[in-house]
Amino acid sequence: MTLLSRTKEIAKRRGISMEKLANQVGISKSGIYQWDNHEPKPSTIDKVADVLNVSTDYLLGRTDIPNSDVNNEEIDLRDAKHEILSYGGKPISDEDWAVIKRILESGISE
Repeated sequence: MTLLSRTKEIAKRRGISMEKLANQVGISKSGIYQWDNHEPKPSTIDKVADVLNVSTDYLLGRTDIPNSDVNNEEIDLRDAKHEILSYGGKPISDEDWAVIKRILESGISE
């Protein structure tokens, strides 16, 4: 998979259009589609990875794990932003997130 194809795939799974991605990164949409011919600057790849919440290694095809936690730190879902989570490529609604939180919290004993 190329940088462009990985970017398109993960953006689709995150529910982010290529135009929105380009705007958030500060580049043109047509610039993204040139990546098969001209590799972008490392700083651009880094910005894209941040917006898509994946590692640059994933975008560049060095790993198949989209978001590797280098520090192996646990992420507490109580602190996670549900906007970065999805199910079947579709965002989790506020109502569903509330249900998920209630289910998780019912099994937590502090």
